[in-house]
Amino acid sequence: MLESLNEWVLSLGAQYNVNPYVFGAIYIGAIPFFFASIAWLVKRARAGRSTVAPTMLAGFFFVSAYLYLAIFGQDIPLWVWIFLAALIAYGAWSTIRDTRRKIAAGSVEESGDS
Repeated sequence: MLESLNEWVLSLGAQYNVNPYVFGAIYIGAIPFFFASIAWLVKRARAGRSTVAPTMLAGFFFVSAYLYLAIFGQDIPLWVWIFLAALIAYGAWSTIRDTRRKIAAGSVEESGDS
């Protein structure tokens, strides 16, 4: 059964010219870099410094697997792009909301310590 699942996944990749294991490796591999970028963003925001670089890096790591799909994928169905756009939009909204909370919590903690 595991072998047939593997064959099915690989056949999808061949159909769309994307290696699903490369996609998965990029997706999983980007997670620690994404969280490190968010931590850097929060630290810089709390210090009142520019957050452009960590925001750009976090965004890149957030969409890196989908960039692979966009660059190398062929004949990807429209519904996949719509689904991915919805996932990215929700993820971005959620990340922005949580990051703002972390920044605000740091400001409260800092003002409470003085």
